[in-house]
Amino acid sequence: MQFNSLKFMIFFPVVVVIYFVIPAKIRKYWLLIASYYFYMSWNAKYAVLIGGSTVITYLCGLIVGSSSPKLTVAKKKFTLVTCIVINLGILGLFKYWDFAIETICSFLGLFHITVAPHQFNHFLPVGISFYTFQALGYIIDVYREDTPVEKDFIRYALFVSFFPQLVAGPIERSKNLLRQMNDIENLKLWNARRVASGAILMVWGLFMKMVIADRTSLLVDLVFDHYHMSIRELTE
Repeated sequence: MQFNSLKFMIFFPVVVVIYFVIPAKIRKYWLLIASYYFYMSWNAKYAVLIGGSTVITYLCGLIVGSSSPKLTVAKKKFTLVTCIVINLGILGLFKYWDFAIETICSFLGLFHITVAPHQFNHFLPVGISFYTFQALGYIIDVYREDTPVEKDFIRYALFVSFFPQLVAGPIERSKNLLRQMNDIENLKLWNARRVASGAILMVWGLFMKMVIADRTSLLVDLVFDHYHMSIRELTE
């Protein structure tokens, strides 16, 4: 679901209207449902990946941020490293496996060793870099005691999957976005200034995307797709 698509133009107003109508206590549940629906509109099966990353980093965060005397610094550090390795391993598998295999096969070819590359043959999950590094940023902040551990799983899951920045960034620090998640139930139901400011920002973003970036990409793609040609050949 692209931000400048008709589906999003229907999806977003519905989410906003329901958000302002429902009781404050269940707003976080509604935003979490909307965020997962948004993500699953790209490819439903990859919701397992973002859900798995969320569960792993949430549980590891509870361990790393625990004040129990049974959990020594060494155990917390081991938990942190394990969490990072698992998440980066999943990211590397989907994003860099084919590149790594092709590089290895090309290197072996220099020594006349022929190896048939085994392609992973899976589409790259949308936003996997954003939510992976955002979740890892959280657990590192907890380990450094820069942010308190989040014990509410729903709020934490929303922090990882919040749809406005899930597939396009930016990667948010936990002490910024997670703090806002904690304030959802206490926010004033309607603030005209905030709504107007957000609407203006969205319209400006769509203008920059559809009018500036998309039009510029026609020229940029022409150059990069024919980088081996001269300007004279391109214009002829």
